[in-house]
Amino acid sequence: MVPLNYYLILSALLFAIGTAGVFLRRNLITMLLSVEIMLNAVNLTFVAVGRYLGTVDGQIIVFFVMTVAAAEAAVGLALVIALFRHRETLNPDAFTALRW
Repeated sequence: MVPLNYYLILSALLFAIGTAGVFLRRNLITMLLSVEIMLNAVNLTFVAVGRYLGTVDGQIIVFFVMTVAAAEAAVGLALVIALFRHRETLNPDAFTALRW
């Protein structure tokens, strides 16, 4: 059996990659995908800790987080498409004004 520490290290690495993608990339779709990577890292942590403790609570939480993440991805992609149609760019610096 793989120790819990390996799963936590992998989860921290995935979360760091997602964080770097959010802060370093200048494309809204890439930033949205990086947020999804961060959510999957948290899901991995929930499942690993739940398996370590011998409960299914982590898997139940992951089910709800994945449901919310799917809705977030759909709404986020719809917003990105609307912003692209309006400004014809995906650079987040172009969307600093609060007016349409």
